[in-house]
Amino acid sequence: MDSSTFETDEPLTPAGRLFLRPEINQIIHCVIGVRDSIDVDSVKSQIAGSVMVQHPRFSSLLVRDRNGVEYWRRTSIEVDRHVIVVAEPVLDDGASDEKAVNEYLADLAINSSMDADKPLWEIHLLLAHKCAIFRIHHALGDGISLMSMFLTCCRRADDPNALPTIVLDSRPARKTRRWRWAEEIPKMLLAVWFNFLFVAEFILRALWVSDRKSPISGGDGVELWPRKMATAKFAVEDMKAVKKAVANVTMNDVLFSVIGAGLSRYLEHRQPKGLKEGLQLTGVAMVNLREQRGLQELTQMMKGNRGFGWGNKLGILLLPVNYEKKTLDPLQCVVRTKKMLDRKKRSFEAHFSYGVGKLIMSYLGPKVACILNYRIVCNTSFTISNVIGPREEITIGGNPITYIRSTSTSLPHTITMHMVSYAGRAEMQILVAKDIIPDPEFLAECLENALLEMKTAATIFQTK
Repeated sequence: MDSSTFETDEPLTPAGRLFLRPEINQIIHCVIGVRDSIDVDSVKSQIAGSVMVQHPRFSSLLVRDRNGVEYWRRTSIEVDRHVIVVAEPVLDDGASDEKAVNEYLADLAINSSMDADKPLWEIHLLLAHKCAIFRIHHALGDGISLMSMFLTCCRRADDPNALPTIVLDSRPARKTRRWRWAEEIPKMLLAVWFNFLFVAEFILRALWVSDRKSPISGGDGVELWPRKMATAKFAVEDMKAVKKAVANVTMNDVLFSVIGAGLSRYLEHRQPKGLKEGLQLTGVAMVNLREQRGLQELTQMMKGNRGFGWGNKLGILLLPVNYEKKTLDPLQCVVRTKKMLDRKKRSFEAHFSYGVGKLIMSYLGPKVACILNYRIVCNTSFTISNVIGPREEITIGGNPITYIRSTSTSLPHTITMHMVSYAGRAEMQILVAKDIIPDPEFLAECLENALLEMKTAATIFQTK
């Protein structure tokens, strides 16, 4: 192909190139459940007139030059090629909609291929189950970018002219005060120390240090194993009750406390004897690094204004949880988790991982970056991500949305957990390698019960 053709194309970002590597090839699956039956023609019409098909990423083909370097090339959209209609129920045994949709998603999780002769997105309409699955390659953008775009197509159920709103985790306002050397120097030294520890851990994890073997360990090649999926459901008010009972904690502190306690419950069930108390399991958490979090202004993102740029702006945190038996006070678990996460925040760990990854991609290429990222995943135990959704009920095309869930194609981890909050509920999609974890429904129950225990402890604490 003429080299001048590529001069008019747009090169992929370093992160976009990484997500296209065969070893990490990641596709996001966002599931939207609706109350009323789906009108296929109406959906196609809405897509054709939406912001999505006007966006450069969603209207571009992935092409490669003779050196294998990837570019985006603008093309026209044929909506019919992007909409896949599944008219019949996914399962024939009268299974619930949730089970059927999860079965469909589990099958998609090990199918990371997408036709390269069209832009890298699809919408699967499961008519019998009243849901749509947005299947979007991660090279097109991260969860925050894609959630922002999706919400521009929605309206509030109580006000058809209003866009949805997202309320972020409240943080105490910074007070302006005089610099006090005696207070600030120790904080700076701690930040330097925590950064040093993270850099060392990051390098060691990318080389050879790994979690000890446990009933949930994955590893090289596990991303190809058959998958199974379950949904854990939480009430946001329950999480807020726990947050209120422990000073200065965030919703993320509560969430990760629930994960730690839930995994301990599950491990105790799987292997009641033989696991050492305090066994460390390390999670890889994906962190949004945008300056303005939450619902992004789409026009700002498309213009690439500072802090709003479209694409993938994600760092990672390596978050340890320890296997503990049920003797630990649930609220003490939250306190301990908060202390660990506070150290992580002081370390600038997520920003460091993003910056180093970008440098490696730019100077050593996607192959080296992929090897390092793949080894980090192989040497840890699970993946966790959390996207904040709208706080009120919303509609799309006038059809009320009943739930929003998210997951992705599989990784070498045996467990990946993706949570999205919506209208007072938070639902976590738990994707597992079913030959290692045959009972994800029980794992979901362990997580749900962990939050309920914390809520009960919080209620008792507040009534004293």
